[in-house]
Amino acid sequence: MCRYGCSLLLVADGNLPLCVLGYRRDSRSKLGFSSKGRSCRTEIKKLRLGGIIIKIRLTTCITMECPTARMARNMKKFVFFIGIDVSKLTLDIATMQNGELRFHRKIQNTMESITEFVEELKLLPGFKVSKAVFGLEQTGIYSNRLLHALGKMKAGIVVQDSGHIKSSLGSMRGKNDKMDAARIATYLYRNRENLMLWQGKRRIIGELASLSALRNRLASTLRALKVPLKEDRLFIDEKLSVQNNRLCEKSICSLSSDIAALDSRIKEVWKGDAKISHLMALITSIPCIGDMTAIQMIISSNEFQTITTPKQFASYAGVAPFPYQSGTSLQGRMRVSHMANKKVKTLLHTCAVLSIRFVPEMKEYYTRKTKGEGKHSMLVLNAIRSKLILRVYACVKADRTYIRKE
Repeated sequence: MCRYGCSLLLVADGNLPLCVLGYRRDSRSKLGFSSKGRSCRTEIKKLRLGGIIIKIRLTTCITMECPTARMARNMKKFVFFIGIDVSKLTLDIATMQNGELRFHRKIQNTMESITEFVEELKLLPGFKVSKAVFGLEQTGIYSNRLLHALGKMKAGIVVQDSGHIKSSLGSMRGKNDKMDAARIATYLYRNRENLMLWQGKRRIIGELASLSALRNRLASTLRALKVPLKEDRLFIDEKLSVQNNRLCEKSICSLSSDIAALDSRIKEVWKGDAKISHLMALITSIPCIGDMTAIQMIISSNEFQTITTPKQFASYAGVAPFPYQSGTSLQGRMRVSHMANKKVKTLLHTCAVLSIRFVPEMKEYYTRKTKGEGKHSMLVLNAIRSKLILRVYACVKADRTYIRKE
C-alpha cells in the first residue's frame, strides 16, 4: 500500500472466495488524490451458488484531504502565537492571542524552565498545544534545548531567519529582547496562512553537522598557519623563515592528525546508518563529487526532506542567478546572491573545476561555451555547478546511481 491509500487486497473469507479492494488514482494528481480531494473505492465480490457465479460491484467515494490542504487548515486553527527571542542564558517570550499581545515572560534557557512555562500557558482559557505556534530566530546551538522540549510536545514550531522577519515587518525603531519577542509573535500572526513548520532532524544528522563544523574550524586554523609560513619563504630572511617553521611544526602536525581523525569518525558515523549510506552511494556515483560534498548536501537539506528540489538547493548554495533590473534606467545583468551557504558553494565549485578536467562532456561544454561562444569562465562554471546539483537530485529522486554516457 502506498502512503496515500492506493492498494490491492485479496481476501478469502468463507462463502466469499475472493474480495478485491482497490483505490482509484487520478493521474492528474501527484499525491494520488483527485482534484476535488475525493477517492473512490471499488469492492468486487464473487458468490458461488451451485453452478452459478454472481459478481457484486460496490463503489464508494471517500472524501480525502491533500497534505497541502491539511497544512493550510491546521494553520487556520492556530489561535496562540508565541514569539521567543533566544539568547545564551535566557528566553524572552511574548504571547499573542488572535493578534492581541497578552503577556511577556523572561525565563532561563533550561529544559525545566521551558516545561514550566508551557504548563503555565495551559492555564490560559482555551489554550492547547495544538492551537499554538512557537516562533524563534535561527540562533544555532542556543535554541537546541527549546527545540528539543517543544518537539517532545509535538508543538508547531517556526524557525526563521532574523533578516527575513525584520524585512517583513517594515520600518522599526528601537531594539531589545522584549521587543524582539513581540516582533516575532507579530510576524507569526501576520503570516499565519503561509508559515512553514520546522521539521526536526534525526540525531545522526546533528552529530554529522557538529563533526563537520569542528573539522571546518580545524581546517581554517591549519590554513591560517601554513599559508603565511609558505609566503615567508619568498620574502623574509631564510633563517627567520626556518625558525618560524620549526616553532609551528608541532602545531601543524597535531592539527593535521586531528583532521584525519575527524574524517575517520565522520565516515564511521555515516557508514553506520543505512539511509545515509544509501544516499552517499547515490551521490558519490556522480563523477567528481566526493564524500565531503555529499555529506554537506545531506546535512544542509536534512536528507533532502527540507530542501526538496534542485532549484531550492541552487538558491540555498548561491548558484541560482537572479535579475537586477528596474524600469529603463537600471538594466543589470543576472547575478547570484551572496545570501547563501558559502561552504557548500565552495565545495560545489571544487567539484565543477574537477569536472571540466576529468569529465569529457563537461570539458566539451566548458570549451564550447568559453571559446566558441565567448562566455565568461565563471558564468560557465556556475552553470556546471547547477548541472551537478541537478544530477544529484535526479539520482536521489529516482533512487539509482549515476549512469555515465558511453
